[in-house]
Amino acid sequence: MSSAETYEILPPTREGRVPLSGGETWYRITGDLGSGVTPLVIAHGGPGATHQYLLSLTALAAGRPVIHYDQLGCGNSTHLPDADPSYWTVELFLDELDNLLEHLGIADDYHLLGQSWGGMLSAEHAVRRPAGLRRLVISNSPASMPLWLEAAALLRAGLPAEVEKTLREHEEAETTNSAEYAGAMKVFYDRHVCRVVPNPPEVAAAFASIEEDPTVYHTMNGPSEFHVVGSLMDWTIVDRLPRIAVPTLVVSGAYDEAQPVCVSPYAELIPDARWQVFAESSHLPNVEEPERYAAVVESFLRGG
Repeated sequence: MSSAETYEILPPTREGRVPLSGGETWYRITGDLGSGVTPLVIAHGGPGATHQYLLSLTALAAGRPVIHYDQLGCGNSTHLPDADPSYWTVELFLDELDNLLEHLGIADDYHLLGQSWGGMLSAEHAVRRPAGLRRLVISNSPASMPLWLEAAALLRAGLPAEVEKTLREHEEAETTNSAEYAGAMKVFYDRHVCRVVPNPPEVAAAFASIEEDPTVYHTMNGPSEFHVVGSLMDWTIVDRLPRIAVPTLVVSGAYDEAQPVCVSPYAELIPDARWQVFAESSHLPNVEEPERYAAVVESFLRGG
């Protein structure tokens, strides 16, 4: 496990809401959208987490406007716990991103960083070749959920035998809401999701938000990071990656649940891609190695 590096979370310059599909998308801007510098839009993971665990990236606002937002069903955006499961689709979240870009008036010039599920979403956005997308960061994301599950199986095999036994028994019995399962799950999370233990407050808050309203996470993913039984179970973008036409930075951690087997298609199949592995990080290098992560991302956005 690693100790927390300190970092400053800058206050927002502006917050707002954008109507969409019977609800509203909440957003937060750090910096000046009128500065003339290409802004960075940040898409969070989950599906069903919040922007909070990515607030370390407000550090990038020293050089450009940074836009965080909560996806529908999450955080400060509208929650729809009674929506039919079929409502929660990749297309919904792509429409939401497009809607946000148009509302903010930046659809003709922006960078996009997506973390975990947010990286999957960002890749889906990029394969459509939007005219205003300048540079793309895919951080700690699988290119295929079957490959993600393959990686998870390898990592679970490295857990203590009694932990893996507890996980398996509760998954087979469909009792994944038990405290015993949660305890075993935390062993995996502390190794492969966030090695800063205890988790920084904004990371803990993002995890807590999923527990408070698991609608999106349970519908699209499942009960845990490594037991994917939701609508994304068969998702893949591998065959479409050559369509991405912008420079792309691929990020992963050496201890990441997003193991090379599920990350490598991005680096191998996107025509202009480079891959940065953070040696001291798992799934959240933005909080595990925040200073280096911010420097690597900013250098890439500046054309490095």
